[in-house]
Amino acid sequence: MKRTIFLAINAVLMLTSCSQDLDLTPTNDITADVAYSTPEGYKSALAKVYGSFALTSGTGPGDSDLGGIDAGTSDFLRLYWNAQQLTTDEGICAWLGDPGVADLNYQTWNSSNVMLRGLYTRSIYHITVINEFLRESTEEKLAARGISGNDATIIGQYRAEARFLRAYQYWVLMDLYGNPPFITEENEIGVTPPSQITRPELFNYVESELLAVQDLLVAAQQNEYARVDQGAAWALLARLYLNAEVYLGQGNGKYTEAVTYASKVIGAGYSLMDQYEHLFMADNDQNNPEVIFPIAYDGIQTQNNGGTTFIINSSVHGTMTPANFGIPAGGWGGNRSRSTLPAAFDDASGDTDKRAMFFGSNPNIEDPAVFTEGLAVTKFSNKTSSNENGKSINGTFVSTDFPLFRLAEQYLIYAEAVLRGGTGGSNTQALAYLNLLRERAYGNASGNLSNISLDIVLEERSRELYWEAFRRTDLIRYGRYTGGSYLWPFKGGQADGASTESYRTLFPIPAADLIANPNLEQNTGY
Repeated sequence: MKRTIFLAINAVLMLTSCSQDLDLTPTNDITADVAYSTPEGYKSALAKVYGSFALTSGTGPGDSDLGGIDAGTSDFLRLYWNAQQLTTDEGICAWLGDPGVADLNYQTWNSSNVMLRGLYTRSIYHITVINEFLRESTEEKLAARGISGNDATIIGQYRAEARFLRAYQYWVLMDLYGNPPFITEENEIGVTPPSQITRPELFNYVESELLAVQDLLVAAQQNEYARVDQGAAWALLARLYLNAEVYLGQGNGKYTEAVTYASKVIGAGYSLMDQYEHLFMADNDQNNPEVIFPIAYDGIQTQNNGGTTFIINSSVHGTMTPANFGIPAGGWGGNRSRSTLPAAFDDASGDTDKRAMFFGSNPNIEDPAVFTEGLAVTKFSNKTSSNENGKSINGTFVSTDFPLFRLAEQYLIYAEAVLRGGTGGSNTQALAYLNLLRERAYGNASGNLSNISLDIVLEERSRELYWEAFRRTDLIRYGRYTGGSYLWPFKGGQADGASTESYRTLFPIPAADLIANPNLEQNTGY
């Protein structure tokens, strides 16, 4: 259960720190040999590995593991969501005075953008925490500490989970930054600056790690909630392969592999949640057959101004009655849709797509600084499916988990990969999978499709996955993210949209890291 992780986090102590004097000893007197002396210690350390997804630090919402960025904005999901949503045709933020926001809204960022630096640093920080766990959980370390038998076997499964999480963060860095610094547990901390890895090399590494751990992980749906299993490894492989031509170059598609691994997930016993809106409510950790792997949040145990607390509060304004969304003391009025998002739900037949969850009447925005212009997105809520408030310590923090991977995405991966030439599937089955999503969305077969195309799949991805941090990656894969062939409001900083430079399909390596690490070269264009 997800509370296991939350309770263990409170017992975890940081074992690494930055200092100019490498001879300093830890002031808390808790060394690795003490912290990792028992199987329980390893489980607590694993909780720190998972907790780095959901927390800004181990001491509370006002503190951060990262320097140079406001603690409230330093959470992984908040930073990742902003990069994936605000830079696209789906979301725009009214907080133009906040550092970095306007440049994301308009696709005008540079290498000093604090939010892009924060995400880059957060992912590398998470990798660093994982590397430390892997250093301390080798067979040699376990034997030296007298841990053997079933306890050692279970810790071996912990290692596989940690390797998956590291592969996920390297996938994030590869997708957004292309050519990041590269470190594993084999690197000595603080001895030499990390070397830079190329995007194709990193693709091969992520692929090899996922293939290696898939058989070491617990079977699909057999692990504790919010922990990694085989289904998560297969789901990330399917996503990786769908985007292979972006990462490896034109002509290097791996669509057959995408079909194969999406099919593995689909055949692993997952099923669609009956009601779409229940996927994004405060009790979405209960009886949820669709989510493969979430980031778990709890409004009491894990207080954080990022995560789903950020997504829900930033999408709700005081004029919308925040109590209706389970945040009676919240409602920050920041993020809402550009007109292109609600337009994706226009249906000439007049039937209602229940996935379209918006507040307001006029989708158009004249002034991006005014939240009440445009339509608010009400997809995520801290209400439960029985209309109770989710747990919250102050009426603002929420208990809604965020689905990083869910079955619906795998249906869409299967369909797109088949249409792009992947073998082992069929157009008939692809159409059937899309119609399963539409039958849930419409409540019947009235919205079913009779044919399928790549454009139809992209449109369906927008309707099914909006506000879930997919859109940037999708638009890049379809060649619609930069340039002038596809425009949306305020792209390029102009109300009607303007062309943007092609190099912006990659974010820049942060200027501060280039200065600190002579091994790094900047991405083209920055």
